Amino acid sequence: MGSIYLIRHGQASFGAENYDVLSPLGLRQSLVLGDYLGELGIRFDRCISGELNRQQDTARATLDSLFKRCDGAVPNLEIDGAFNEFPADEVIRAHMPDLLEVEPNALHILRNAAGHRGEFQRLFSYVIRRWVSGEHEKEGLESWQGFVERVEAGLKRLLLEAKQTDRVAVFTSGGTITALLQLIIGVPPIKAFELNWQIVNTSLSQLKFRAEEVTLASFNSRAHLDLQKNPELITYR
Repeated sequence: MGSIYLIRHGQASFGAENYDVLSPLGLRQSLVLGDYLGELGIRFDRCISGELNRQQDTARATLDSLFKRCDGAVPNLEIDGAFNEFPADEVIRAHMPDLLEVEPNALHILRNAAGHRGEFQRLFSYVIRRWVSGEHEKEGLESWQGFVERVEAGLKRLLLEAKQTDRVAVFTSGGTITALLQLIIGVPPIKAFELNWQIVNTSLSQLKFRAEEVTLASFNSRAHLDLQKNPELITYR
């Protein structure tokens, strides 16, 4: 069977003007992952990333670190927008009028997210539940179902191009991994998102495949971070 390793990006710049930038800690997480994969002797036949900076930079740092540990070449990084994260900022903006009805202070909380992490999570979860339900569609906004279909198309394309025993790394985001979990294990969307909140930065989830048949082999492994014995490396954004 072949393997697909779903790798969530390293810690991004939560609360900053531009979230889509790896933090120094996110870069360190990525280097640790590459070193760990090299120690295990894992080699990839293909490496794919979404288009986002945090996904690509995680991939490049991880692969650079892996290259120093392996005696063979590391495949070139391929870019596929199917594995981009869902448009979280657009989802929040589209649902802002509804959000303000239940939390008049929502704009202040969202603009100062780094200082209100608990409140931000509460409001973000409220918006996500509305979006994922499919009962509050907003014109011009990618729906949850549309997002899942985009991710599914990327997976199908990957499987179509894969050889029987290929090992493929996909550097992506928590929402994308959530969508794949829904597709593969058949959990309801909101239940899948309960798993999403637990996905650690640079964690590994492994899929096994034979032709178009795909199964979940492991989820959210963070052994490479735990081995560092530094709790600061365990992050979720």
